[in-house]
Amino acid sequence: MSLLKRLDKEKTSSAELPQVKELKRQKDEHNDRYEAIKIKIHKEIIENMDKELKTTNISDNSLAKRVEGFVAVILDRDAGFLPFSERQNITSEMLAEVLGFGPIEKLISDEDVSEIMVNGPKQVYAEKKGKIILTDITFRDDNHVMHVIEKIVAPIGRRIDESSPMVDARLPDGSRVNAIIPPLSLKGPSITIRKFAKDPLRIHDLIRFGTVTPSTAKFLDACVKARLNIVISGGTGSGKTTTLNVLSSFIPSDERIVTIEDAAELQLNQEHVLTLETRPPNIEGKGAITMRDLVRNSLRMRPDRIVVGEVRAGEALDMLQAMNTGHDGSLTTGHANTPRDMLSRLETMVLMAGMDLPVRAIREQMAAAINLIVQQNRLRDGTRRITHITEVVGMEGEIIVLQDIFRYEQKGVNDRGEIIGEHRATGIIPKFISQIQAEGIKLPDDMFLP
Repeated sequence: MSLLKRLDKEKTSSAELPQVKELKRQKDEHNDRYEAIKIKIHKEIIENMDKELKTTNISDNSLAKRVEGFVAVILDRDAGFLPFSERQNITSEMLAEVLGFGPIEKLISDEDVSEIMVNGPKQVYAEKKGKIILTDITFRDDNHVMHVIEKIVAPIGRRIDESSPMVDARLPDGSRVNAIIPPLSLKGPSITIRKFAKDPLRIHDLIRFGTVTPSTAKFLDACVKARLNIVISGGTGSGKTTTLNVLSSFIPSDERIVTIEDAAELQLNQEHVLTLETRPPNIEGKGAITMRDLVRNSLRMRPDRIVVGEVRAGEALDMLQAMNTGHDGSLTTGHANTPRDMLSRLETMVLMAGMDLPVRAIREQMAAAINLIVQQNRLRDGTRRITHITEVVGMEGEIIVLQDIFRYEQKGVNDRGEIIGEHRATGIIPKFISQIQAEGIKLPDDMFLP
């Protein structure tokens, strides 16, 4: 850019600055105008309806009508001058505050929103259709954000305070929540919510989104039914848990499934499912139940399948041992950018278990335990794709041998910024095909043709 153009641009920016400031001031003034009456209404509702709000005998609709009536009485008494539209806005906000999760309630109920990020009271971002946008939602102050965090964590027996300033939790619909507060978070209390669809996604949804093709979906279905041990690998927000949920739905309904998670979020439709969830330490720092404890305990529960939401540390060793001792068909996820990286991460996790094992022994365990790695990535345009379906072949010297069965090949980007690509077979027939055929599952002869 030439100096003259740059100066013109700077002049325009500086000329627009007062207008931007004025718009922001008007917005803040509008938000604050009725703050006093909102605080007063909220306080009176809590004082007068405390018993009703805590009881479980009243339906949500009845409670909502009671709150609406209570708000109307207070507005008639103290703010009769307000126009109808403002009365409606205040009533909606009070319903969200008392019965829901405050300012972010409308984002939680918006089906297009997949992630909500509260960075302190004055900055709330949302992910819509793969793109992150800044919303116009704000909280009053840090205490307001803390109030919402408490509403989320209290029903599931979690706590958050200065002695325990981080917490993983879940919403009633299974959405995953992470909260972190000062002194760790310098911008104020922070909330991150990974939302899940009210109706769990099915394999036909992943095909519709382009995450998988009908051919690769059929292959993965066969792998689960043939009791192969599968690890789903991917980065943050790549859709690993969704894919794990979909693959878990392929498990026959007559099998006993034990799921193990930090915060229970898997939504399985089979009848014989037992859900286990970790427990954080109490206020004295005791009583914690870790993923590792639950994986060990699950082996005594006669599971046909063990599904671990995500391996992060020493539980990887127990998971591998379970896979190697007759618990075939186990499923789990892990953070990694490629199938090879996933193996390196697992190696590190096993070492975190505190066992002084030689690296070769760890690799032999992994090569014997894991049959398939499904790599999922979130692409630049926000779409999620299974980019590799990779077989773990075995050991060759000190190295675990991998071979790709299917790969996603990116071709370019169209005019709308959308990535163009396609899933392709590599031409390699997996060595475990005989295991699939032994289960009576027939796959098309041309499935593996490139």
